[in-house]
Amino acid sequence: MKMMTQQNLINAFGGESQAYMRYVHFANQAEIEKLSNVARLFRAIAHAEYVHAGDHYKELKHLEGGFVANSMAVFGPGDTRKNLKLAIAGETYEIEEMYPAYIEVAKFQKEKSAQRSFEWSWGTEKMHKMIYEKALESVNSGKDPELGPIQVCEVCGYTLEGDAPDVCPICGALKEKFTAFE
Repeated sequence: MKMMTQQNLINAFGGESQAYMRYVHFANQAEIEKLSNVARLFRAIAHAEYVHAGDHYKELKHLEGGFVANSMAVFGPGDTRKNLKLAIAGETYEIEEMYPAYIEVAKFQKEKSAQRSFEWSWGTEKMHKMIYEKALESVNSGKDPELGPIQVCEVCGYTLEGDAPDVCPICGALKEKFTAFE
């Protein structure tokens, strides 16, 4: 694997791993604030980030040894309103800057499996941002958002509210590959 794509995978693994941990902590804070649907949302999206990290990690199976992961991460946890804003900022960075650049490098270097891993994550992060924005709007109004089941594809991490699709629009996995957070 070419070095730039390899380093981008390492960085993406680091970023997704940090997002996973942040969202678990954010879920706990939402529970304290009696925002059970926001807590469920954070846990579902944390799981999706876990899937993303795993997809990136699998692409690095050829490595052995320690490597530095340089990842953008948002810091400064607080109440749920602040945590939702931090989550939106992190997802926006991945959507607008990180994954588009990583995809182009992987394309240029003809690293198709890495490109696929980046594209799956990129497509999913757009949904995360949209759902977080909906939740923030409710929290800003003093309410826990009304959310149906949150579905996460176990193959690519695609996340949506409602019923699982027959086929994942990102990776093509069948409905049975979705986990519901209810």
